[in-house]
Amino acid sequence: MSATNSLVSFTLYQAIKSVPVQKKDKTFYISIGEKTYYCPVEVAMDVIGGKWKGVVIWYLQDQTLRFSELKKRIVTISEKVLIRELRELEDSGIITRNVYAQVPPRVEYSLSEFGKSITTLMSEISKFGEVYGQRFGQVVEQPSQS
Repeated sequence: MSATNSLVSFTLYQAIKSVPVQKKDKTFYISIGEKTYYCPVEVAMDVIGGKWKGVVIWYLQDQTLRFSELKKRIVTISEKVLIRELRELEDSGIITRNVYAQVPPRVEYSLSEFGKSITTLMSEISKFGEVYGQRFGQVVEQPSQS
């Protein structure tokens, strides 16, 4: 690829990227810190997107959990990734982290008041996941442990 072609591609990309959101009779973009978003879905996916953030939110929507309790529920996540996801969700204002000054230290995670606004969305995503699983695979119920 010549230098001219790459310059043209970059210029076209920049022109496409800078189109603001058009919603009903408003035209806008969203600026958060150093980032500019041209679609509200882009913002939402930046905050809750990825493989694990939604799962963490799902488990915290009805209860407060300690790190070890989250790790037991999300069996395929590594500790390193869980720590990173919890920090990012806390930085985004979705969850709160409460540290209790005791020995050994106790840390609990819960949805923030703002984070609770996402529970309806998580419920709909969960329904979609079940329907998709039934349609293209199978949903296997485990026997209850009494």
